[in-house]
Amino acid sequence: MSAITVKRLSKTFRGGIRALDGVDLTVADGEFVALIGASGSGKSTLIRLISGLVAGDKNSGCCQISINGHSVQDSGAISKNISATRTGIGVVFQQFNLVPRLSVLTNVLAGLLGKVPVWRGLFGFFSSEEKQLAMRALQRVGIETKARQRASTLSGGQQQRAAIARTIVQGAKIILADEPIASLDPASAKRVMGILSRINEEDGTTVVVSLHQVEYARRYCKRTIAMRAGQIVYDGPSHALTTQFLREIYGEASEELVLPDAEDFGTAPIPATA
Repeated sequence: MSAITVKRLSKTFRGGIRALDGVDLTVADGEFVALIGASGSGKSTLIRLISGLVAGDKNSGCCQISINGHSVQDSGAISKNISATRTGIGVVFQQFNLVPRLSVLTNVLAGLLGKVPVWRGLFGFFSSEEKQLAMRALQRVGIETKARQRASTLSGGQQQRAAIARTIVQGAKIILADEPIASLDPASAKRVMGILSRINEEDGTTVVVSLHQVEYARRYCKRTIAMRAGQIVYDGPSHALTTQFLREIYGEASEELVLPDAEDFGTAPIPATA
């Protein structure tokens, strides 16, 4: 079964800037897929359209996106039932999207806001069972000891782990991660990618993660989709993305995608609790 289906997806911004140009894409249920590309390739725009945060171009018969068989948008119109579909989609952003002054636990409990009555979410009334669920999610990402701290006191890597714990509490069947490690140091980046990999393997969650460095795609994802100028230019095994192949696809822009110390990137996993 396809978890994500995208057909003839295009997106043009003001001024005639074409961010996506006729993208066709299918992601199977339970896949862990990397989305790579140099700056301006369209990968972040693609994730935002799949999640239903942005509408595609209004052209009849194109720009169709469905999640687990449910329409997200069609011909530039967001589905009227998008709220129900979004409850199964967890989105992880580069800038974490936590509320700094609230506790880590409360931020993670926000993953339930689409499932509990509005008044309970508004006043922060969560049951003991719901709090236990959030604590278990924090344990899975290795920061349960930070539960009572303000989110603003956490490091960038810890904040991103809290954001991932929020998707666990949400019960997301699909996680869309938009450059979740772009602002993290290498050690934190590996921990975050390791956590996403374990969620994919242990829960069967479909994960699509956009990345700026191909080394992480090679290490954690069997399949990589490479984008350039709003189009898919490669869709296949991550191990085939050699430095030379990237140069053939991107030319000089390939330097953005390869870490200077790529040969020393290593393969040993880093524990999430470190």
